[in-house]
Amino acid sequence: MNKKVIKGLLLSIVLGIGILLSIQSCREQPKEKSNEVPEDNTIQDDGFVSLFDGKSLNHWEGDTTYWRVENTHLVGEITPETLLKSNTFLIWKGGELKDFEFKTEFRISENGNSGINYRSELLDTIPFALRGYQADIDGKNRYTGQNYEERKRTTLAYRGEKAAITSQKDPDTPGSLRANVDKNAWQSRAVLESLGNSDSLRTQIKTGDWNECHLIIKGNRLQHFINGILMSDVIDNDTINRKFSGFLGLQAHRGPPMKVEYRNIRLKEL
Repeated sequence: MNKKVIKGLLLSIVLGIGILLSIQSCREQPKEKSNEVPEDNTIQDDGFVSLFDGKSLNHWEGDTTYWRVENTHLVGEITPETLLKSNTFLIWKGGELKDFEFKTEFRISENGNSGINYRSELLDTIPFALRGYQADIDGKNRYTGQNYEERKRTTLAYRGEKAAITSQKDPDTPGSLRANVDKNAWQSRAVLESLGNSDSLRTQIKTGDWNECHLIIKGNRLQHFINGILMSDVIDNDTINRKFSGFLGLQAHRGPPMKVEYRNIRLKEL
């Protein structure tokens, strides 16, 4: 074999090794995290579906005086010119939910009052109003993380409580539901255990910044997490008043001017 042929073979081998190394290097390069907002109804790797496209109120219904999209965030705002007489909701139009996990990130102004309603009933007497379970959120973090039932049994579990809920003693008596509420809390409730001191848990919630809310709703157990920490845990044994399905909505609470923002709104039905 002459020298020219040998040199050609050696050159081919070197080039082949270089190509193989280049391919391997490309395979090992980490993928950059995308900053794009996922389209709504897109199934993500963890099984969650995005409910908000970051561009529009598609698949949501509410009073656009109070709800809009801004900088890829879903915004609820009350101004001095648009004060509310009653709470208003932005309601997801995907139908009633039963068992599910829900995740979102929220940011709320200091005087803000909001919440995430689920398994809720639509009221036909007030526009865009819901009655039902709520993961409470407020700007001063007095109530954030607790389980509050809007227009019904009121507080079911304060932040830091695992509580079992039972029916009122005389459910067939007219007015018995309201009569069983005292100091804005349901009286037929027993605290089973402490999840931590309410004030200590409060320090895990960021003021004026983004926090993550994660709800795990399965059967009669309702768990509210903030930033990965279990804040309230309800076991609803109230066979008269509990609900196993209903609508999902975001609240703008009547009161002083305020602003609440939501992003990365995701759902996984169980």
